[in-house]
Amino acid sequence: MKSNIRNFSIIAHIDHGKSTLADRMIELTNTVDARLMKDQLLDQMELERERGITIKMQPVRMSHDFDNQKYQINLIDTPGHIDFGYEVSRALSAVEGVVLLVDATQGVQAQTLTTLNLAKELGLVIIPALSKIDSPLARKDEISIELAEATGLDLDEIHYVSGKTGEGVKDLLDTVVKKIPEPEQTADQNTQAMIFDFQYDNHRGIIIYSRLFKGSIKKGDQLYFANLGKSFNVNEVGIFTPLEKPIDILSAGEIGYIITGIKEPGIVSVGDSLVTAANRDDVLGGFEHPSPVIWASIYPESQDDFALLRQSLERLKLTDSSLSFEEEASMVLGRGFRCGFLGMLHLEIITERLVREFALEIIIASPSIAYEVTDKSGETEIFYSASNFPEHGDIQLIKEQWCHCEVIAPAEHTDGLIPLFYDFEAQIINTKVFGDGRTKFKLEMPLRELMRGFFDDLKRVSSGYASISYELLPEFKPADVVKMTVLIAEDEVPAFSRIVSERKVESEAKKVVEKLHKILPRQQFRTKIQASAKGRIIASETLSAFRKDVTAGLYGGDVTRKRKKLEQQKKGKKRRAQHGSVTIPQDVFLKMVREE
Repeated sequence: MKSNIRNFSIIAHIDHGKSTLADRMIELTNTVDARLMKDQLLDQMELERERGITIKMQPVRMSHDFDNQKYQINLIDTPGHIDFGYEVSRALSAVEGVVLLVDATQGVQAQTLTTLNLAKELGLVIIPALSKIDSPLARKDEISIELAEATGLDLDEIHYVSGKTGEGVKDLLDTVVKKIPEPEQTADQNTQAMIFDFQYDNHRGIIIYSRLFKGSIKKGDQLYFANLGKSFNVNEVGIFTPLEKPIDILSAGEIGYIITGIKEPGIVSVGDSLVTAANRDDVLGGFEHPSPVIWASIYPESQDDFALLRQSLERLKLTDSSLSFEEEASMVLGRGFRCGFLGMLHLEIITERLVREFALEIIIASPSIAYEVTDKSGETEIFYSASNFPEHGDIQLIKEQWCHCEVIAPAEHTDGLIPLFYDFEAQIINTKVFGDGRTKFKLEMPLRELMRGFFDDLKRVSSGYASISYELLPEFKPADVVKMTVLIAEDEVPAFSRIVSERKVESEAKKVVEKLHKILPRQQFRTKIQASAKGRIIASETLSAFRKDVTAGLYGGDVTRKRKKLEQQKKGKKRRAQHGSVTIPQDVFLKMVREE
């Protein structure tokens, strides 16, 4: 039986026009009423709209007329930033084809190649397309050749589209119908569905985003989670338009949502299969669980909010399965959680959501990677937090994780990249020149250095034209690093401790101290800001005190009255400097995490 269903995803590097193209497809198919249309329609989160990037994948069902027939087209919009590559991999497992979108002004990027290879491994049909062809900076001919070489497809298979004007969008949708295969049909009617995402609702519980491969699902059905064996009754099924729209039944080949009513964490997992009692062992291949790249400890500013922080992280875990966390305790900061993130942007998004959505005041320790430390007695332990790192004299050997990177940059910027690679301890494995003169560098570098603002510096040196993709190497290598601690008013602040390269410890210490001197509010007394490593102070700044005119209320009389007041103020400031403590506002911790 022929199916008029087509499932596909758009994959592209960040800022290549993916969300704008999706907007035009939704307009062309009249999926959303014209008065309700807005830019970045599929970006539902406030942070996505503010930053102009896609963070969460978002499905939408469209109806497209082709060759006198009506086709159901299910699109899953995916993120483009490298930190959210895990979201892309899940989306690709739920579709039969992809539109590979490349900016006609920028060309193929490193992350584009990584995602393309994943699509090829999954056996998906690939439809190449150039976006932003209306731009006066577009280089259609050059980029077309580059895209054809990358995909192995002919030049005449490339589509030319503009998300701004809508040019070429109808032809692209026609090609989606013609080239992307319909979902595979089977005589087996036992339900088999894959969970590729889920959300949480206070009233309705967990809402599963699912792709059906066999059978059907309707309200009242009893289904099982194949991995846990736990059953539940379906409260509602529906589709994305892109808002949730209830329907009577979801059939094989379709993408939709299932309301479970489950409010317990840990029951639903991405990649699990939904089955019936008759086919409990009919499990689909799931996804590999994402491995955290960096860790940061998060503490409530008030220990009274510890339970709220736990609940908030559990709620976020229900909307972001790549977040991991476990409880830890600090003698200074109290109880908190060590959280694992996919990268610095992922960390920023999660901490921003904790503050905005749950009104939490939090302390964020400086991000760190995992270090394998062998002490003088020969015992080896993994450390994730700089504040818990052993003292320099107790360490025999430190090992750290490395990564393999690919950087693509225009020829005119390659000279500036070589010193940058050296500064970040990267080793160049080989280079390759593209037809348009751009160079692809294959590098190996410490993960520590990659997360130390390498992305931002790469964009700065290349004027925004370079791109990067990376993957972790399995083995750990010896690391020449030391623990750097920060003291404010001579009290150590564990949240600001960090592990840095020994050869850069002085410059890093100066950078941290200067940044704190700039953003830390002034106190009632002169405040010392210091950084130390290997038992000595290596950078110091003094934050001047507030100047209050204590003589303003004195009128007339001898000058000694004013001198007496000033002397009292001086003694008070000295006493507070000796015994006072500094209260560090929440925004200071957030600013120290960000590379600003």
